[in-house]
Amino acid sequence: MLSSTMPTMPAAPIVATLPVTPESQHDRESAYRMGTVASYALAVERVIQAMRAQLAEPLSLEEMAEIACLSPFHFNRVFRSITNIPPGEFLAVQRLDAAKRLLLTTSLSVTDVCFELGYTSLGTFTTRFKQLAGMSPLQLRQLAGVLAFTTVNPRYAGYPGAQRLTFLRDGGVYGVRGSITAPGPLSGLIFIGLFPRPIPQGRPLACTVLPAPGAFHIHPVPDGRYYLFAAALPQSQRALAYLVPTSGLLVAKYSHPVIVQGGRAHGAVALALRPPQVTDPPVLALPPLLATPIAVTMRDMSLLS
Repeated sequence: MLSSTMPTMPAAPIVATLPVTPESQHDRESAYRMGTVASYALAVERVIQAMRAQLAEPLSLEEMAEIACLSPFHFNRVFRSITNIPPGEFLAVQRLDAAKRLLLTTSLSVTDVCFELGYTSLGTFTTRFKQLAGMSPLQLRQLAGVLAFTTVNPRYAGYPGAQRLTFLRDGGVYGVRGSITAPGPLSGLIFIGLFPRPIPQGRPLACTVLPAPGAFHIHPVPDGRYYLFAAALPQSQRALAYLVPTSGLLVAKYSHPVIVQGGRAHGAVALALRPPQVTDPPVLALPPLLATPIAVTMRDMSLLS
């Protein structure tokens, strides 16, 4: 005989669901984007480390993309958004920075340095080096020979009158003015320059040098669109030490292009020095040396032209 009391099934738990509000959806999307940006940055850093590990070897866009685990098209866009330059150009700058160090720290000939870093044409190497470093390999070695016996007093670094402000009739200031800060005490040379492209390479169109953080003024500056970069090096009595910094380098870049119209930029700019990051291109402009009195004298003598 069947029991009159049937077993009861346990009640299903009641699951409370939170409504998806625009605010919560925005927070989720923001967190996803932040995670994506971080993963992209790590992917780009992996590729840059691979570049440094095999500077003398060819590295195609497809191979770089494979290291980053992205499609070539997407990787190219991601790399440019993080470093401001294409991956192939970043690799070229890395190679030329290594060439600069070999030229200054070894007795290898220019030809040997050229082939040591995977170039197959001495002419191409020399032309490319001059474009990005602001002087040819031979001129760099000539400059190093002179600077080996030169001392620099940072108090007198920079162009004469670089900090003198020139005012317009309406109260504005000619050129580009602003201020620069450092993460701690700094005594040395701070180079601040305007470049035509978003990378500090070649000679700046206009520049100044400071002995310490503070206000700066770059004048004169022709009308145009520029990118503002700074590099600071600890004080050294040997001018040659500024060509091949081994430690203590700080860099800064202004986040927006600087527009100069009518001989002046509207408003002051603020720069904050920081240690270099993996995704920062090497500073090939040789900034402090190109602005020291000895370099100015050599340029006037057409040794660096």
